[in-house]
Amino acid sequence: MSRPAWAGRNYVLLTTAAVVSQLGASGALVASAFAVLAAGGSATDVGLVAASRTVPLVVFLLIGGALADQLPRHRVMVAANALSCVTQALFAVLVLTGIARVWQMALLAALGGTGQAFFSPAAEGMILASVRGSGSGRAFAVFRMGVNGAGILGAGLGGALVAAVGPGWVLACDAAAFAVAGALRAFLDVGAVPQRTGRTRILRDLRDGWREVAGRPWLWSIVVQFSVVNAVVAAAETVYGPLVARERLGGAQPWGTALAAFGAGTVLGGLLMTRWAPRRLLRTGVLAVLPLAAPSAALAIPVTAPVLVAVMFVTGVSVEVFAVCWMSALHQEIPEEKFSRVSSYDWLGSVALVPLATAVAGPVQDAVGRTAALWACSALVLTLTLAVLCVPDVRRLVRRTEPAARPPAARAAAADDHAGDDGGDDGVGAGEAGAGEAGAGEAGEAVAQHPGGAASLDSP
Repeated sequence: MSRPAWAGRNYVLLTTAAVVSQLGASGALVASAFAVLAAGGSATDVGLVAASRTVPLVVFLLIGGALADQLPRHRVMVAANALSCVTQALFAVLVLTGIARVWQMALLAALGGTGQAFFSPAAEGMILASVRGSGSGRAFAVFRMGVNGAGILGAGLGGALVAAVGPGWVLACDAAAFAVAGALRAFLDVGAVPQRTGRTRILRDLRDGWREVAGRPWLWSIVVQFSVVNAVVAAAETVYGPLVARERLGGAQPWGTALAAFGAGTVLGGLLMTRWAPRRLLRTGVLAVLPLAAPSAALAIPVTAPVLVAVMFVTGVSVEVFAVCWMSALHQEIPEEKFSRVSSYDWLGSVALVPLATAVAGPVQDAVGRTAALWACSALVLTLTLAVLCVPDVRRLVRRTEPAARPPAARAAAADDHAGDDGGDDGVGAGEAGAGEAGAGEAGEAVAQHPGGAASLDSP
């Protein structure tokens, strides 16, 4: 079959790599929680292992974003994939041999989180740099549908395999998936991308990224919103969900089916967004966040497995609507040469409270009960989402066809950057521009837990 004109070699390589890694990561999401439980861990232990992955992500994200604007991004992504492959392989060996301890799983999770901290800013939004012209929107939709479809299959297979052969083999499959994804990214054609100096100015780059964020109320308000929303959703789905599934729904398989239904919803949401381009990008996207309160409420009741599957499906549709609106707004408003730095602040705000939320989920359950904790998660999602809708810039930001003017803070940062520099940022910008020409350039995947929505289930 002939491929579309916009689907260049690099686009195909990176889309395939993203699909493969998401397939493994979705299964590992189910397997890791049940591996802790199988080792005799409690709800608190499940939360601590989840938090161990996120703590280094929080610590290193800003550094990763600054480096991604200076170093060859494809090499950063390949190195992160290699680290994740090794950590997941060791995790699998410990589980399969029956010697896994909670502290060992937490340590390996922390190493995986470190890799993700460098991978995510480098990959964020890069898939759009691999296509040109009118094909970019369709290319992004196809990319997300492929990744979300892999999420469906991975979650379903992960739950079934955990029930059939145990979590260790699922973790081993995830390690193999990272190896394949890293190999595919190593074959990217970056010959037309200008060489970067590798000269890093971490503090200066971080300051410039902060100015870009602080100068846009719509950006920092939504990042603050998701710092809490992602935390409570992570607590509900990482800690409470597997426990409710084990006690009330029948174990890992129905929970994996519910996660697969969420993925199916994101595919439908992606199809919807290929035909619908709302003018009020952020107002539409933020309204679509409201259904994120539903899964926690469904677990609190708790509903039957078929009802939970339906709830997760609807939530997946709405989250994908937000994800596309959010990414469209970022690409419309953020200067390309500063995208990774801004992305690192976006990711940092989105995951900063996740370690705390997952770590205290068990103690909170012991103190107030699981049902009350789940209802509190739903209430926080609703309250913060309605609050963000009160921000004027969120309601007013509209889709445009021409580049937006930078706010004063962003213009000042850009002027300062170029006035005191010998072309370093220009070189980065040229590298990004050249990426679109390298048949079709340096591209990547950013599918992880942040305002981009549930696509955040994939991690390097």
